[in-house]
Amino acid sequence: MPRRYFRLLDDVTIPGRWELGIALDAGGNEVDDPWMFREGRTAPPHQALRIPVEHPGTPLDFSLAGFSTPVVHPRVAAVLLELAAQDIQLVPVAVQGHAEPYAILVATRLIRCIADAASDEVIRWTPQDGRPDRVGQYRDVDGMRIDPTQVGDAKVFRTWGWSIALIVSEDIKLALERIRATGIRFTEV
Repeated sequence: MPRRYFRLLDDVTIPGRWELGIALDAGGNEVDDPWMFREGRTAPPHQALRIPVEHPGTPLDFSLAGFSTPVVHPRVAAVLLELAAQDIQLVPVAVQGHAEPYAILVATRLIRCIADAASDEVIRWTPQDGRPDRVGQYRDVDGMRIDPTQVGDAKVFRTWGWSIALIVSEDIKLALERIRATGIRFTEV
């Protein structure tokens, strides 16, 4: 049976949910590179990071903070550590007004696996776009599908060229559903 994978998304349809802001350093300034948490590699060490609550509401087990930074409750962190410790880094972060030790979830693997032909629409950066650093990478991917044969043993990863996508294996999805983790939406890829 082929392995199945799912994009892990923030369920923004939950009424009365909180909204989290951009990660702040110990001095209260936005972190220098907020994209580092979604590049598919280990993030450099940080001390005393915190996340402001931009719009108060119901706390969630999984949320995308500013710059699509995944923030997880200890319940979600425990599942990920048990099933995919080799694929993740959990960066401790204090969420404003909450005592629980939340963490920023960093997927430390970046895998070239997007199946262009099977995806609904794929647009790549070209030299004419004026971004030589992005040429060949994905500019937009709609209805993304991946080639599971390229994934290997990864259970949590980002997709090369379109690192906004956070992908989890089916066993991770099922485990998060079993604990009834809030704030999560899955889309099969």
